[in-house]
Amino acid sequence: MSDVTVFTCELRQRSGTDGSRAVRRDGWVPAILYGGDQEPANIKLRYNEVLKAYNTGRLISVLSKINVDGEEQSVIGRDIQVDPVKDFPLHVDLMRVSEKTRINVDVPMAFHNEEASPGLKRGGVLNVVRHTVEVIAPATRIPETLDADLTGLDIGDAVHISSINMPEGVHPTITDRDFTIATIAAPSVVRSTENEDADAEGDDDTADGGEEGDNE
Repeated sequence: MSDVTVFTCELRQRSGTDGSRAVRRDGWVPAILYGGDQEPANIKLRYNEVLKAYNTGRLISVLSKINVDGEEQSVIGRDIQVDPVKDFPLHVDLMRVSEKTRINVDVPMAFHNEEASPGLKRGGVLNVVRHTVEVIAPATRIPETLDADLTGLDIGDAVHISSINMPEGVHPTITDRDFTIATIAAPSVVRSTENEDADAEGDDDTADGGEEGDNE
C-alpha cells in the first residue's frame, strides 16, 4: 500500500451552516468524525490537503490518519460533498477504524500482461465488464487494486472473479456466482463481417420462403 495520508485536523467549535462557512473562509473543510466507541465529533481539515487527496483519489475509501488533540487516529473517508459547479470539497465524513474494522469498499481492477494474451495479439479487444469490484476488507489493509492476469487468454475467453488472487482477509461481496470481470472480444471488423454474413443468410432464407409461397 502507498504511504498513508495524514491530515491536519482540529476540533470545530461551531456547527451549522454559519459555522461551516466561517471554517471555509479560514482555509479549512468542515468534517464529521464518527464510529468506533466514541461519540461523533465536529472537526475541520486543511483545505489544500483535502483537495489534493480528493484530486488524487486518496480520500474516499482509503486509509488515512488524523491528529486530534495530540491523538493520532486511523480513519476512512466515507463521503464527500463537493460544489456542484466548481467541484471543490465542501464537507467530508470520516469514520474511525481499527485493525478489527471491516468495511465494504469498491476496489479498482488492474489488468496485467496484455502482451502475453494471444487474443489481444490477434487484434482482440479487452472488454472490461467491471472496472471495480465491491469487497469486504479490513479497514487498515484495503488493497489499492485487484490484479487480473491476461496471460494466455484468447478471443472468447473471460476473466472471472475466481481467477483473482484476493489479499488475505479480503472477499468479494457477491458470493453466489463466479461473475465476469472482463472478456477478450473479437475485433470490431470481424464482428461486423459476421453480422453481415448473418444478415445475408437471413435474406436468403426470406427469399427461399417467398418462392415456396408463390408455388403454393
